[in-house]
Amino acid sequence: MEQVIANTYVADRGWTCRSIVLDKVEAKKADVRLETFMRGQPAPVEIERVEQSGGQLVVTPAPFAYMSDWTLHVGGKSYTRKDVTDENIEGLDAFEAINENGVVYRIYRPKNTTPRPLILFLHGGGECGTDNVMQMVGTVGAMRLAELYPDMYVMAPQAPPRPAGEGLPPMNRDFKSIVMSGEHGWNRTYLGKVCDEIRGMIASGEVDPRRVYVTGLSMGGYGTINAMSVGADLFAAAAPICPTMTPDSFEILRGLVHAKIWVSTAYVDHTVYRHKYITDAIMELRDKGNRDARLTIYSPEELAAYGIGTDPNLPLRELFAENHSSWILTYHNEHGILSWLTEQVK
Repeated sequence: MEQVIANTYVADRGWTCRSIVLDKVEAKKADVRLETFMRGQPAPVEIERVEQSGGQLVVTPAPFAYMSDWTLHVGGKSYTRKDVTDENIEGLDAFEAINENGVVYRIYRPKNTTPRPLILFLHGGGECGTDNVMQMVGTVGAMRLAELYPDMYVMAPQAPPRPAGEGLPPMNRDFKSIVMSGEHGWNRTYLGKVCDEIRGMIASGEVDPRRVYVTGLSMGGYGTINAMSVGADLFAAAAPICPTMTPDSFEILRGLVHAKIWVSTAYVDHTVYRHKYITDAIMELRDKGNRDARLTIYSPEELAAYGIGTDPNLPLRELFAENHSSWILTYHNEHGILSWLTEQVK
């Protein structure tokens, strides 16, 4: 079988291709072409280098989204992601893969032998599954946190997938009709098992019980709010990012009167009513005297500084979808949100 190796890493925009290596193939740069597909239309990707090394052809393109549909043309032959036989993911080896007590997760362990803080990272809806990989690469998150806080544990569980054949719910539902039910996603039963894993690490002396934090994005932002209810005794502080708002998460959020929580999101994203319920809940917490309830709404200019929403030709719906990536700013510690999070003590 012909070997096709993809060397990848996790960038701000998620899983990114660094190079593609073809075994026993020879070609010149002029014979190599790569394209991705945007809105069904092919978009060429610049080829930066083509080199022969030890009987292999190493193709180095400009960085592109590895999970997108792409086709690499070499001479008269074409390759897609389905042809890749080995995916090397930079930084993944720093996280131990565990499947324990019904929880699939990866964990970064600091070298310190004394009890250390732990950050729980909850991924978004596109990374559910059982492969114990997608939660690490789908979006920037767990690996970035380990880079920023190498002296802390970083735990990244993978939420159960939806049943086979069941797609994502439509975006245009009204608020009251949204119900997070079933045993997929960040349901309370699964989050309870995740919390129990952390409690076990506290009991064994690995984790500092006063400094356990939770953060997540989109569906993982919903999961972060839900975790503050499921594990009310566990977390010193929380940082949900663009959390999915449902009647359940709204009621939990507005009830966190004594919690330390900082919500961040873009000025608008693909669920346009999201901000109404986030803002109402945070204002209510502030009115009830919770000065540790915070809200940051990133401006168009702040998002543009990270290349988000800069295309003037984007239709509004696609602009709002792009703005959803506001987690990029938070995981770059904009407004000091991560600094605040990791300084809190229960």
